[in-house]
Amino acid sequence: MRLILVRHAEPDYPNNTITEKGRREAAALAERIKNWDVTDFYMSPLGRAMDTAKPTLEALGRTAEVLDWAKEFDYRCTDPSTGRLHLCWDYVPSDWTSKKKNFTLEDWATSDPMAENPDIEKHFKIVCSELDKLLLKYGYKRDNMIYRTVGRKQENRIHTAAPNNMEFGFSDDAKDPGPTVVIFCHLGIACLMMSHLLNIPFMTLTHGLFIPPSSVNILTTEERWEDEASFRAQAIGDCTHLLIFGERISSAGAFSAAFQD
Repeated sequence: MRLILVRHAEPDYPNNTITEKGRREAAALAERIKNWDVTDFYMSPLGRAMDTAKPTLEALGRTAEVLDWAKEFDYRCTDPSTGRLHLCWDYVPSDWTSKKKNFTLEDWATSDPMAENPDIEKHFKIVCSELDKLLLKYGYKRDNMIYRTVGRKQENRIHTAAPNNMEFGFSDDAKDPGPTVVIFCHLGIACLMMSHLLNIPFMTLTHGLFIPPSSVNILTTEERWEDEASFRAQAIGDCTHLLIFGERISSAGAFSAAFQD
């Protein structure tokens, strides 16, 4: 399976849409995605995600199912440095790294200061549960920290494929990738989904990755042993479509300039 998480294009937050630059980004993205064999499209209910998806869906004559739980994970609590209400996953390094719970898969939601807002833990669990329900539709059932395939023929493989040597693997053409699912969403919620799928602490991802506007994030299942499946990232923050069309990568969501080459 391929699960592709697309962050919305450059945002116009006050108007719940995307900027003029964001519309150019979305158009370039549509030129890229229209060549993919996509099983299903999904999107957040927020305007900036829906407006990013629109050119792609129109180009393909497709529709996308709205996932209410895929809206931005924008629950707030008191920022330790400023004393103001702020996104629960956006703190200065000395604040979030000082809490051991922030380096766990689940307890981060009850760390200080997140514990002051019970909606954080509640909706974190809802997102994980709803994501697993979605994956089950495509034959992937959560089992502790991996997934089990349902109804897919498997073959055990000990080695990865080596060039011109089929003894250790298989050709790309021989492997059925399964369904390809695209979700147009947001930076925080994309990191939360990746945390659940890759078993990497959420706070590590939100502070350690830059996922630019309109970027493509590709997670693919590796199904190498019996009915086991695990997700592995093949691309994070990929903005190839912007570079092809000469559109600069936006730095929205980062505290340093985006590399443009």
